[in-house]
Amino acid sequence: MSTFPVIDTDPGVTRQVLSESKEMMVVAFRFAEAGAEGKLHNHPHVQSTYVESGRFRFTVDDKEFEVGPGDSFVIPSEAVHGCICLEPGQLIDGFTPRRDDFL
Repeated sequence: MSTFPVIDTDPGVTRQVLSESKEMMVVAFRFAEAGAEGKLHNHPHVQSTYVESGRFRFTVDDKEFEVGPGDSFVIPSEAVHGCICLEPGQLIDGFTPRRDDFL
């Protein structure tokens, strides 16, 4: 059980760190409603995303694709990416190294 707080990040979106070490971090992003958005951004961390539930349309470096429960993919370091929630659900993201800005 995570002892980290649930943080509001964007309208309809929350983030909670589930576990972390200096080398790696696991984070849950919950999307409460269709249309909620993870705005386009980039960072130096390599990110893996696993769709626990819901449906999402992702953009990664100008490529769009849809994902649903059980899908996973990797986002390279510095790739511009974001998503739009099509059906409410949760993403589980891994980051390496840890995202200190989330602590």
